[in-house]
Amino acid sequence: MTPPLEQAVAETILQRFESFYSRFLEITRGAKSRFEHSDWLGVQLAGRERIRLYDHHVGATTASIRTMMGEHHPSQAFLKQVKSAFSDLLPRCENFEVAESFFNSVYRRIFRHRNIRDENLYIHPFQSRGEHPDLGKLLRCYPTDASSLPRTLRQILGDYTFTLPYEDIQRDIFDVCRHLSESGPAELQEERFEIEMLKEVFYRNKAAYLVGLIRSRSGIYPFLLPMMNSGEALFIDTVIFEPDIASIIFGFARAYFMVYSPEPALHVAFLRQILPNKADYELYNAIGCQKHGKTELYRHYLQHLARSRDQFVIAPGIKGMVMSVFTLPSYDVVFKIIKDEFTPPKEVSHAQVKEKYRLVKQHDRVGRMADTQEFTNFEFPLERIHPELLDELKRVAPSALTITADKLVIRHLYTERKMTPLNLYLEQADEQQTRLALEEYGNAIKQLAAANIFPGDMLFKNFGVTRHGRVVFYDYDEICYMTECNFRQIPPPRYPEDELSSEPWYSVAPNDIFPEEFATFLLQKPLVREIMLALHKEMFEASFWQGLQQKIQGGHIEDVFPYRRRKRFCYQRGG
Repeated sequence: MTPPLEQAVAETILQRFESFYSRFLEITRGAKSRFEHSDWLGVQLAGRERIRLYDHHVGATTASIRTMMGEHHPSQAFLKQVKSAFSDLLPRCENFEVAESFFNSVYRRIFRHRNIRDENLYIHPFQSRGEHPDLGKLLRCYPTDASSLPRTLRQILGDYTFTLPYEDIQRDIFDVCRHLSESGPAELQEERFEIEMLKEVFYRNKAAYLVGLIRSRSGIYPFLLPMMNSGEALFIDTVIFEPDIASIIFGFARAYFMVYSPEPALHVAFLRQILPNKADYELYNAIGCQKHGKTELYRHYLQHLARSRDQFVIAPGIKGMVMSVFTLPSYDVVFKIIKDEFTPPKEVSHAQVKEKYRLVKQHDRVGRMADTQEFTNFEFPLERIHPELLDELKRVAPSALTITADKLVIRHLYTERKMTPLNLYLEQADEQQTRLALEEYGNAIKQLAAANIFPGDMLFKNFGVTRHGRVVFYDYDEICYMTECNFRQIPPPRYPEDELSSEPWYSVAPNDIFPEEFATFLLQKPLVREIMLALHKEMFEASFWQGLQQKIQGGHIEDVFPYRRRKRFCYQRGG
């Protein structure tokens, strides 16, 4: 029988978890009203509040347990009893996967990330739903074929309840059918198939996504219907059935979806069918359970270590002034450590760097900033650390390291999705690849700026190219809000001698930015100069940035589409 204190601690953790997740669902449930009322500022505020919720509740739970324990010093036997008591409670919890992560977070907060043992924590899951859980209560299913598809689509749309009418439902149904007929899988024109739709709507930015799949004898395809609100009515913006585009929609550089999910593991199990190349941690992140995503990432890391033999090495590319970055060649993640001392002329502090990463976590990343996970006392097998990497870490971040006979423990690090640094990509790219990459690079900067983010250091080395060819920003130590910047045009020289001087002939304040100077470090190669000036000439003019600032200050929130403009029905119709 579990002693009273151990039982009380376990029950407190579960009660506090249920309180946290109840509030999480409450915020999420409000997404429908925010979408219908075009409350786009409310969308942003709700997203930030939901992200902050977890740490707030973990902190409150930690304080409560410390009070309960008083002067009691927890022994190893006590810790095992607490976990055992919590495990006994889990079967009554419908969201037991995330509850395990909450337990881990409380434990690590109380014991300052020490005694990280499997008998104390849920390093491995305690219980499982199996590979194929019953998803019936999440779904509505619609058998159909090409000839009856318009009628089926009308039924699908009618089964979702919105307070706004459709702008032109017949037009939208026609566009979906036309697009599937012209570009969709050929077998859908020849055989019967079934559409399975999740009952809950996925909300993000200014869009609501109806998420489902097409199941035919030949295979499974995504079936996503992004819906927009014109202010007075709804319309379907496009239909997504391509796996690569669906993967981008649920990508690591996007804001988290809001989808009402009392049992998020079930939504992950469904999404796994249409996004087979994504690990579970990415899917949990995508639906807003990023803290459990962190747990799943660590489990995924341990599994990969067990089945691989390569060594951790310094990441390819130009070494950063603030971060030391390394990777495991066979693994799709990079590890980033803040250096003890920064390479001049960097003047930011460690606290400021961490605050920049928190800003990115809570901001709308508009598909252009990589999501990160923050870890404390992360363990690596020492034998898997390449000697050159170990020497590098000892040199640049000795205060962050603890080295034992068989482990390297890093006190604080970030993980991030692995990408090809844009500067390395451009070195190997042909002219067409260069043009596409630079188009993406300029678009990334413009979209970040429209979302009130100025990257600061815009060198190519600070951007990565994903496997889908998208360019994403990943170096955050110099980012700031656009509204904090003072964009200026360089004043003309007063005298001919001014242009020869090593010092500027004009005053420069700390927040002054001169877009004309971007050309000095971005347009050194003739081909790059030609392409950038053809595609993104406005980036080098102060008036462009000032115009964006005015829109942001006026309350404008930009539309963000995770697919190409040519995919939009209004574009195809010439609208």
